[in-house]
Amino acid sequence: MLLFILIAAVITVDLGIKDMIEHTEDDAFPRELEGLGGLVAIFKTHNPGLPFGQLARFPQLVREIPLAVASGAAGIFLWLFPRKGYRLQKLGLALSIGGAASNLYDRFVRGYVVDYLNVRLARLKKVIFNIGDVCILLGAVIFLIGEMVSASREK
Repeated sequence: MLLFILIAAVITVDLGIKDMIEHTEDDAFPRELEGLGGLVAIFKTHNPGLPFGQLARFPQLVREIPLAVASGAAGIFLWLFPRKGYRLQKLGLALSIGGAASNLYDRFVRGYVVDYLNVRLARLKKVIFNIGDVCILLGAVIFLIGEMVSASREK
């Protein structure tokens, strides 16, 4: 049950922040997140494509590819859910599904994904993303760690 709450929380938090960003005047951006010494900035950007704007000229593909991947992740999650163990895999999938659902909402309702976070470190300086993106990436890493742990236990 907690994993379903996590999925809902990721969706709610990310969409809530995106809504606040969308309802704030454009000239309020970019701005630094207070208390972090300029390490994180808040932007207001609209990405009509996949990560880094890829395939933006193909809106149908931009909706269908993430929908297929998220559907596959949800199917695996529902298959694993009643099984004992697989805690890391379930946690990773829950995070990824929450982030994907938030971005899918944007793609289907707004026609673009709202990106708003920028970490001013090395190569990340040029990348603007959202909490959904972070959850997708973090979830994938946790899932893969779970798979490696499971594989090493089977040996």
